[in-house]
Amino acid sequence: MAIHRLDPLPYAYDALEPYIDEQTMRIHHGKHHQTYVDKLNAALEKHPELARKPLEELLADLSRVPAEIRGAVRNHGGGHYNHRFFWPTLKKDVPARGAVVEALRATFGGFEEFKQRFAQAAAGLFGSGWAWLVMNGNQSLEIMTTPNQDAPPSQRLVPILGLDVWEHAYYLKYQNRRPEYIEAFFHVIDWERIDALYREAMSRESETAARR
Repeated sequence: MAIHRLDPLPYAYDALEPYIDEQTMRIHHGKHHQTYVDKLNAALEKHPELARKPLEELLADLSRVPAEIRGAVRNHGGGHYNHRFFWPTLKKDVPARGAVVEALRATFGGFEEFKQRFAQAAAGLFGSGWAWLVMNGNQSLEIMTTPNQDAPPSQRLVPILGLDVWEHAYYLKYQNRRPEYIEAFFHVIDWERIDALYREAMSRESETAARR
């Protein structure tokens, strides 16, 4: 029995037009993400005790995953985790504000400076992968990239904002013009969602620190 499932998008496939086109969204969500889910479930079929664990827990300690399926959990589990995080963070033309924006200004010297550094990281990633804004164990924000479908929990990091820079995320509309896709991305960030994720992460890290 399949444990992991592909949730519907929380908006219509054309909701992000003209920045991300409907056809790309249908293929990206319904084909690529579905494949990650299917292959993750297939890998976990012989290990039902692992299938019942939260995906974040599996990715946070891949050394405990049996070697025969470790690669599948890392790649397909990571793909499922990353996309499951990504879809709800997208919404067109939401103003950038809130505690997270203030934190970005304090950390990177300004909001535009953050955008520039994030865009540079995403554009400079060789091959396929993701650009991230994450929170580390010191409650600090960092910009980082991960190759392929490696996920932040595998590095004990909390994702706040992520951008898929695999070609399947943008090639139908932007072809090899990745910087244009990255620029378009800043028009479809749901900053209310990002602010909520930041606040939740700060609260969890504060509680963890208090228990130490």
